Amino acid sequence: MNLSHDRAITYLITRGKATDENFASAKLQILDIITIAVEVNVSMIQIREKQLSARLLCELTEAAVAVTRGSPTKVLVNDRADIALACGADGVHLTANSISASVIRKIVPRDFIIGVSAHSLEDVDVAAASRADFAVFAPVYATPGKGDPHGLERLAEICEAAHPLPVFALGGVDESSFDAVLNAGAAGFAAIRAMNDREKLRELMRMVRSQ
Repeated sequence: MNLSHDRAITYLITRGKATDENFASAKLQILDIITIAVEVNVSMIQIREKQLSARLLCELTEAAVAVTRGSPTKVLVNDRADIALACGADGVHLTANSISASVIRKIVPRDFIIGVSAHSLEDVDVAAASRADFAVFAPVYATPGKGDPHGLERLAEICEAAHPLPVFALGGVDESSFDAVLNAGAAGFAAIRAMNDREKLRELMRMVRSQ
């Protein structure tokens, strides 16, 4: 699938705090932020709830798809292409430990979106060769628990080398830095902390639209 480059692609990643025990409240919080994301035209949402059982992850995904239905906002599921397909999501995001994008590509519809995580140029090269639709390069800025940041210069090098594969920046990207990663060549940016707060999300997207 070819992602549109008409504007910066914005990629909301859920917090990953949902568990089977807190599912009822966590589901409401996630769907609330997804509802706002649709209102402010976030491009894509990744359901990244690794602690959920398959049954509850499917329930959450179906609910998220219902919220985004009829809008341009796409829903991707972290790692679980099977759940994404079964629950009507638009795609999957693959990690370093996931099945290769080339394998997933064999069994999904042509318009199914496949994103991959990347931490090096080699990772990005593998993503392109395996027919992924985009790579998320991280961490660009310092982020708790994510190791040393790569920085803007390295991001620019990765984006140039990866072309035409879209590269999204992740890691410390917020309202004060999103324009810098776009200027470095990123096709868009992903965020967790900056996009899971109602007011921060609204303000961030207002700033993106005003660019």
